[in-house]
Amino acid sequence: MLQRSDNYADLVSRFRWQVPDRFNIGVAVSDAWAQKDPNRTALIEYRGADAPKTLSFGALAKRSNALANALRARGVRRGDRVALLLPQSFETAIAHVAIYKLGAVALPLALLFGVEALEYRLQTAGVRAIITNSAGLAKVSRIGARLPELELIVSVDGQEGAAVGFEPLVAGASVDFEAVDTTPDDPAMMIFTSGTTGPPKGALHGHRVLLGHLPGLQMAYEFLPQDGDLMWTPADWAWAGGLLNALLSSLYLGIPVVCARFEKFDPEAALLLVERMKVRNAFIPPTALRMLKSVPDVPARFSHVLRSVGSAGESLGRETWEWAEGALGLPVNEFYGQTECNAVIASSAIIGVSRPGTIGKAVPGHTVAIIDADGRSVPAGEPGQIAVLRPDPVMFLEYWDSPEATAKKFIGDWMTTGDQGIMDGDGYIQFFGRDDDVITSAGYRIGPGEIEDCLVGHPSVALAAAVGKPDPLRTEIVKAYVVLKDGVEPSEALKGEIGAFVRERLSAHEYPREVEFVDSMPLTTSGKVIRRIFRDRARREAGLA
Repeated sequence: MLQRSDNYADLVSRFRWQVPDRFNIGVAVSDAWAQKDPNRTALIEYRGADAPKTLSFGALAKRSNALANALRARGVRRGDRVALLLPQSFETAIAHVAIYKLGAVALPLALLFGVEALEYRLQTAGVRAIITNSAGLAKVSRIGARLPELELIVSVDGQEGAAVGFEPLVAGASVDFEAVDTTPDDPAMMIFTSGTTGPPKGALHGHRVLLGHLPGLQMAYEFLPQDGDLMWTPADWAWAGGLLNALLSSLYLGIPVVCARFEKFDPEAALLLVERMKVRNAFIPPTALRMLKSVPDVPARFSHVLRSVGSAGESLGRETWEWAEGALGLPVNEFYGQTECNAVIASSAIIGVSRPGTIGKAVPGHTVAIIDADGRSVPAGEPGQIAVLRPDPVMFLEYWDSPEATAKKFIGDWMTTGDQGIMDGDGYIQFFGRDDDVITSAGYRIGPGEIEDCLVGHPSVALAAAVGKPDPLRTEIVKAYVVLKDGVEPSEALKGEIGAFVRERLSAHEYPREVEFVDSMPLTTSGKVIRRIFRDRARREAGLA
C-alpha cells in the first residue's frame, strides 16, 4: 500500500513490499471484509432506470463458500482450471472468489469470443469446468466433444442440456468453507494475452498478482480508498484491465464496484450510468474515451461526481487527454502494463506526475527501464524497449505449458514487453507502439498511437488505425484506416482533408499519405485495435503478401 504523499520522490523512497507468506485472493476480497463489516456493500448491479441491486461482502463470502463446496463435490480440485464465460454480474464475482478459495485457477474468457477462439483457449488450458450463461453455453456445446478434460458445465441461466443450474448448485451447498491455504506464488488465474502479434498465450499468475497491482492503482486513482469511493469500468472483467484494474483491487480495498451489462460500449449510456450511480472512480480504456468524444455537449448534458479516472491498454494520446480534461473537468491518469506484468508505470495528477503524451513514471516498488537488444539501459531521450526487472510481485509466473516462450520473454532479469518507448530526463515514459507496430519511414521511427489520436480529433472520424505500408522509396509510408462518424459521407476530398489535418498538427513525416475508409475497426476484447490485420492488408496492397 502507498503511504499518501504529495511528492513522488518521497513515495518511491518510503515504499517497501510487504507480501505475506500465506495469501489467498478469494479470502482477501470477501471474507476479510465480511468479518469486519458483513453488511458493507461489495457490488451494485446497475439496471438503468430501475432501482439497482446490491450484494454485501457477507453475502459474497457465503455464496462463494457455497459455490466452492459445490465445485469440490463435483470433482474440482486444487490446480484445476475453471473457465468463466460471463458478463459483469454478481455471479461472475462470486465464481472468481470461489475458485480462488478452492485453490483452483480461474480462466476468465470474453463472451465476444467466437467458437474457434474459445476452443483454442479451453483446449490449451485443459479446462476442467466452465461457468457460463445460455449464450456461452450455445458456443461451448458446439465444441464440447473436442474438450476431453471438460467435466462440468454450469449455467447461470439454469439447467439446460449438459449444463447444471448455478442457483440450484449454490443453494444445495453449505456456506461454511475453509479456503485452501495458498502461498502468494501458488497459481490463481490464467489470463490469455490479447494476441495482437501472434497466437494468444496463457499468462499464469500467482495470488500475489493482486497485491502487486495496488501501488499502481492507488497512484492512478489518486490514493484509493477514500470515503465515498465507488468504482466502475466498461472494460470486460474477462480482461486483466477490468478484472484487476477495477474489480478485485477495489474489493480488496473495500470499495463497492458497479457492474453493468452492455451488449457493446454505448458512450451516452456510459455517461448516464456515471451520473445516475454517482461513480467516483472509473477505469476507462483509451478506445472508450475516444468514443466518448463523439457525444456532443458532455459538460452541459451530463453531471458527475468523478474523483479519479484511470486509463490503460494502449496509448491515450495528447488530444484525447486534453479533451477528457475539458469535458470531464479532471485529468485522466494514464497507466501502463501488460497481461504479464500490469500497472508498473502510472500518472497521478494529485502529486504532479502528469504530462500529456506520456504514460507517467515507474510506480513505487517496480523497476522499469528502456533497454536495448542486449538488455542494457539506454540514455534518457533514446528509444528502446520498455522492460521490467524481476522479481516483482505483479509479474506472471510463466506462460502456461510453454517454457520456451517464457524464457524468450526475458533478457537476463529484464522482462521485455515488446513495446517501444522513450524515457526523458525527468523519468517520464512515452509509449509509441509495439515493436511490430512501429513505422519506419524515410529514416524516422514513428509510433502509431499519436497519429491515431490526432486522426480521431478530426470532426468526421470515429476510430482510426495507422500502420506502415511498404514503400520502395521511404521503406514504409503511413497509411490510415478510418471509420467515419454516423452520417458522414466518404469522399476523396475528405481523405485529403484528414491527411492535411494530421500534417498540420503533427509533422510532415507523420501524416498519412494514404487514407482508406472502412466500415468497422477490429478490436481485441480489451478494446485495442488489432493493427496486425491492417498491416497484413497493407502488405498485400503493396504486393508483398
